[in-house]
Amino acid sequence: MATTRESTREQREAKLDELHERLTSAVEQLVSGEDWRRALAFAARFRARSFSNTLLIWAQHAGAYEAGRVPDPMPSYVAGYRQGQGLGRQVEKGQSGYMILAPVTGRFATATPSDPESWRRLGKGEKPRPGEVVRSKMITAKPAYVWDASQTAGDPIPEPPAPKLLEGEAPVGLWDGLAGLVEERGFTVLRVPHEGMIHGANGVTDYTAKTVAVRENMDPAAQVKTLAHELGHVLLHGPDQEDARQHRGIGEVEAESAALMIGAAHGMDTSGYTIPYVSTWAARVDGKEPVEIVKATGERVRKTALAILDQLDTVQVANGTPPGLDRDTPQHGHAAREPRRVEPFPEPEAQMASATPAIQRQGL
Repeated sequence: MATTRESTREQREAKLDELHERLTSAVEQLVSGEDWRRALAFAARFRARSFSNTLLIWAQHAGAYEAGRVPDPMPSYVAGYRQGQGLGRQVEKGQSGYMILAPVTGRFATATPSDPESWRRLGKGEKPRPGEVVRSKMITAKPAYVWDASQTAGDPIPEPPAPKLLEGEAPVGLWDGLAGLVEERGFTVLRVPHEGMIHGANGVTDYTAKTVAVRENMDPAAQVKTLAHELGHVLLHGPDQEDARQHRGIGEVEAESAALMIGAAHGMDTSGYTIPYVSTWAARVDGKEPVEIVKATGERVRKTALAILDQLDTVQVANGTPPGLDRDTPQHGHAAREPRRVEPFPEPEAQMASATPAIQRQGL
């Protein structure tokens, strides 16, 4: 029995090592602004999953496409084996799943939540003591598998309405929605006639004056993208944020990356926008490996963009989960060959130190 458990543990660890190598390889390929832009546009279409799992799906689907196992270079929807069966679809013979990371969680209890040392893990079926607070925390990760819809056959997957954007125009309602979120944080949104009024930038966030200014002499699509960028600064880089003191270049990339994801989720063509070279800003942070920074920044950006998108009433592209599938509800059907549930794998956020000025400029 012990030998069997050891063998299972070794197999799991081997798969986790393989996942780590795949993820590291995928991140190391993000060496330019164009590569980063494509990665974020892809993540916007699969925003229900962590940035790490998005990259793993991206890399493995690209390999499947090159091998001729899938018809399109871009995945459509992905789901676990049983989840697909719950939608009336079956994995086709010979199709390998995309291995991703799924969290293993445990229940912890304490009577003093503010004391990090006081939390104790509850055993299976164990109830908390009177007055204790219970929370679930991730304790490790395990390999899990998902398949793209093109690797399955069965009932058709309904397509939700897709946003349609005219060249130069902004998605309907997006400016008002973003402006409302800026104002909820106590900032005033200003539209200024030209960049000369805001230091030559497209937009400026002033934390002291509590204003967000965007120049009007741009196309509506560029204006709304700039407003999304500045909202990223408001949410991520204010002086009241825990990691407000970070490298200026990383702050700009985070804000622009969030804007790109918001735009991509609304069908906006972001090909004309520029992101600084990832290798440049990552290499400037002492004590951190570029791969580590990219992974942490990607997940931080994804969470921020997702929080914004969840509060908007605008029409958005699908998020990579098949319509009709509730990923939090176990699916019933035939016995599963693979894990039934696949949840996002939270990445730790990097802590980076350097001064952040009171005013953030977009300057693109």
